[in-house]
Amino acid sequence: MTTPWDDWNHVLKIDPDKELPEGVTYGDLCATGTDAIEVGGTMGITEENMGAVIDACAKHDVPLYQEPSNPQVVLEDDALDGYLIPTVFNAGSPFWITEAHKEWVRLDDDLDWERTTTEAYIVMNPEADVATLTEANCDLDADDVAAYATVAERMFGQEIVYVEYSGMLGDEGVVDAATNAVDDATLFYGGGIHDYDSAYSMAQYADVIVVGDLAHDEGIEAVQETVEAANDA
Repeated sequence: MTTPWDDWNHVLKIDPDKELPEGVTYGDLCATGTDAIEVGGTMGITEENMGAVIDACAKHDVPLYQEPSNPQVVLEDDALDGYLIPTVFNAGSPFWITEAHKEWVRLDDDLDWERTTTEAYIVMNPEADVATLTEANCDLDADDVAAYATVAERMFGQEIVYVEYSGMLGDEGVVDAATNAVDDATLFYGGGIHDYDSAYSMAQYADVIVVGDLAHDEGIEAVQETVEAANDA
């Protein structure tokens, strides 16, 4: 079975709780050449700010996905191509492994399963908001991460394994180990990508690189450089 992300190299993640640089629009970000837009964030996410970004991006011809941080901000919107739902495999709190997901199913008796895919997150930066929120055990070496990736694919049938270093550039050896541990799952990498070189270095190992803060901190040209690097790698 083929999936949309089989053909992706680059995803741009937009955080509804963060401002864009002066003069930059969501339309500009959609036109950077990224393969998909993912709307989501860890802190300060509401239905209102999530909806505003989705509405702005929906006007442009780029695949659009929501990555909700909790069940309360899931928006049912036909403009979305789907929902990418994190499940943090190394979370210390079970809420972020299955409990939040159980609550979503309990609250929504008409969940759109055809457009819903979970992402097996492995969180690696202990200073990141997502690590704090999920109480993640980030003291993992390459073998640990590879084992998590195998468990995600083989035991839990995950289509996406996401190595997340949010806020810092990760260890290439760790990302390489995770990629080599999976056969059919797509390996996403996110964290610390800030220019062509950092994007290229990680895109050599991951199937898909995810760029987030760069759009909010630097703007269009910086994002376009990472798209070019992901396609060149």
